Amino acid sequence: MGTISRLTYYPVKGCAGTTVQSADVTPAGLAHDREFIVTAHDGDFRSQRRFPVMATVRPRILDGGTRLALSAPGIEDLTIEVQKDGHRHPAATFSWTGEGIHQGADAAEWFSTVVGQPSVLLGVTPEHERVTSGETPGTAWFADGHAILVVSESSLDHLNERIAERGGEPVPMDRFRPNLVIRGWAEPHAEDSVRRMEAGGVEFAYAKLCVRCAVPMVDQETGKRSGPEPIRSLAAYHRDPEGGVLFGMKAAVTRPGQLAVGDAVMVHSSVGPIRSTEAAEPPLTATASFPAESV
Repeated sequence: MGTISRLTYYPVKGCAGTTVQSADVTPAGLAHDREFIVTAHDGDFRSQRRFPVMATVRPRILDGGTRLALSAPGIEDLTIEVQKDGHRHPAATFSWTGEGIHQGADAAEWFSTVVGQPSVLLGVTPEHERVTSGETPGTAWFADGHAILVVSESSLDHLNERIAERGGEPVPMDRFRPNLVIRGWAEPHAEDSVRRMEAGGVEFAYAKLCVRCAVPMVDQETGKRSGPEPIRSLAAYHRDPEGGVLFGMKAAVTRPGQLAVGDAVMVHSSVGPIRSTEAAEPPLTATASFPAESV
């Protein structure tokens, strides 16, 4: 049995996260996770892949979600009233195309200044509908593909050992931008094997493994690329047979509720044993394994 050691949601896709002690969990993930997206005028999303400076943008949800505060180095802070309905604007992620609610000229100008190209800020529409892919269908707001990204501390510890063997510096967990971090699983990448798990009354089910892009090579404090780690070391031992490197498991929310740091994580189904660092547990009954897909 593991425990939740960190909960993080990312109000604006591609920008800094907010780490909390507890969170409501909706069918689309942690409350306010990727509720907003920055796009070009044609709806193509802005991300750290092309604009690593977005990592330095610190969004804050205020007054129960009715206002959004934005801060970044070298630019005056901005607070806007969140538009829950109004002018629709094209929006797109890797795996979804639709619309968002335009959040106004001030927010558009602010993000245009930060990223250095004309941009707009969009919020989720009231009629937003999206079915995510993978073994377990679910939904999400403006995430790349799925509601929840799960990573264990043991996976990062093992990766940092590999990096150290190559003479590199360890990387922090925020490079991988997870929603749930789990402590107490003995084996690195145990999350890859989980098919159903529960914490705090919330249930999750496996969708697919997470194929990583270049974002983990962006320093989340400075907004600058600092590669080649951790992608170089991951490529040496944890690759997707179809291409790319793997780190973390993407999950659908099958029963919403509330989560808190310290909640026990119970694995109900797995394709391999999930052992605790405190005491070995008997292997769970294995089920079918599914290949990872990039999104």
